Amino acid sequence: MTLAYPFEDVRTQIKSASLAEVMDRLGVRMNFAKDEEIYAQEEDADLIYRVVSGVVRTMRLLSDGRRQVGDFYQAGDLFGLEVGALHRYSAEALCDCAIQVVKRSSLRAQADEGELDRAIWEATCRDLERAQDHILLLGRKTACEKVASFLMDLAQQGPNEAIDLPMGRQDIADYLGLTIETVSRMLTQLQGSQVVEFASCRQFRVRRWDVLERLAA
Repeated sequence: MTLAYPFEDVRTQIKSASLAEVMDRLGVRMNFAKDEEIYAQEEDADLIYRVVSGVVRTMRLLSDGRRQVGDFYQAGDLFGLEVGALHRYSAEALCDCAIQVVKRSSLRAQADEGELDRAIWEATCRDLERAQDHILLLGRKTACEKVASFLMDLAQQGPNEAIDLPMGRQDIADYLGLTIETVSRMLTQLQGSQVVEFASCRQFRVRRWDVLERLAA
């Protein structure tokens, strides 16, 4: 799974400001259209990426054509920072995106000594936590609990705040290991119970925070 962390994440405990400054100085800004590939599965991992605007999804295609979505990355997130030489997942623009790209070798040369290595280590630790949460989500939670957990992760603004849902139902299904029909049914069920309210298919509000939190726990 692709490693990622936001520069402002205090859990990384690195000199994130200086690392961001180096990326700003050395990075090239590239624009990607909706569904355009940023890098391919098994491609050399010699570049590091940061989301400037938009949302990126990582995914892996199985031999039979099925797709597993690994994660979603939003503005400020660093992604493509692999521990190995190749990208295990591909990355695509979920919508029109602006991405800052820098060569790993250039970043290593310009960053403080050991900073990039420490960033990789900290990102690995965080990614392990995310992977463990994802395994629990896929393996032990019911369909309703999976969808509730997904919405809860997005609903960081708090109850009654309008929350954008940039990904479609199929992306959610491929992330949660469900069918698109099941995802749609669970969303309808949560809305019918007035746990959430959808103003449109791409925006919702949490109406019963305690219930959503209980389902996601």
